[in-house]
Amino acid sequence: MSTRIKVLVLFLLVVGFVFSCHQDVQSKANFLFNQIATKQGVVATVGNIEITEKEFYDGIESDLYEAEMKIFSLKENRLKAIVLEKLMDADPRKNGLSSDDYLAKFISKDRDVSEKEIEKFIQERSIPKEHVNDGLKDRIKKFLQMEDKKVDVEKWLAKETEKNPVKAFFGKPERPKFDVVIGENVPMVGGKNAKVTIVEFSDFQCPFCVKGHEVAAEIKKKYGDKVKIYFKNMPLSFHNHAQGAAEAAMCANLEGKFWKMHDWMFTHQNKLDAEGLKEGAKAMGLNSKKFDACLDSHEMKSVVQKDIADATKSGVKSTPTFYVNGVLVQGAQPIEVFSEIIDAEL
Repeated sequence: MSTRIKVLVLFLLVVGFVFSCHQDVQSKANFLFNQIATKQGVVATVGNIEITEKEFYDGIESDLYEAEMKIFSLKENRLKAIVLEKLMDADPRKNGLSSDDYLAKFISKDRDVSEKEIEKFIQERSIPKEHVNDGLKDRIKKFLQMEDKKVDVEKWLAKETEKNPVKAFFGKPERPKFDVVIGENVPMVGGKNAKVTIVEFSDFQCPFCVKGHEVAAEIKKKYGDKVKIYFKNMPLSFHNHAQGAAEAAMCANLEGKFWKMHDWMFTHQNKLDAEGLKEGAKAMGLNSKKFDACLDSHEMKSVVQKDIADATKSGVKSTPTFYVNGVLVQGAQPIEVFSEIIDAEL
């Protein structure tokens, strides 16, 4: 579907919604849902025109997956709560105890949260000093205590269900799989003949991408040459130094030092202006004359733009985005999420 058609449809839907709030709809498209399909691979028809599954799902795979995961998470958490309650009730030690009392006595005892932990929480989330008061500290303390309880409950449930796993009769949504465009001369690390290929689309100025960078490092350490990781640039327009940083990475790539520059930029996100990039390149031993000329002339702009085009074709909507043998992993997810896919592929 062309961009113009998509915009037109969206406009009509929004306008239709706004006007429907004020007046009765005199006429609308006639949709008959829950019909029996007359042909495999077709999701709808209008007269003799067929709408296939491929064109129907194209472009909304990740959105559907996110929506399905929200529903799944609601179900999973509800199931955990019910299982927890039933397992506590089945324990003879609960006799006469309320669920809260049993929880506090046998599963998760309240612990004191130190001032140091509270200060660390404030620093990690960059909470302005003017917002810090006794009321906020008390809320942080209760939050940290609740997080501890969650961990304790998970451990208790894991132990209780080790021999008798919970059998849930609803499934977990499958991650969508894409044909990812890699291209030529793309920086790669890992085993050339690895069975698992990871393609990472990232932005050097994106704070979440730092976490993605750290997870990618964990994957390299854990799997070694069993995986290979390609890095592709996806500088976001609202990050003022992201495009320049992406070009700098590819300038460094010309000298075979992409990964050095890559690591340096993710640990020096406050130095991604042209001056900072040149100083960094000099410090890591790049040829300053060649690097500076490459950066100033925007020699690598077209290379970065090609990466962006490939990202669009591959369905990337945010950074960081990873594809593990084509399977989508959005955001800086913990290594366990990647390991589940990688182990299955291996």
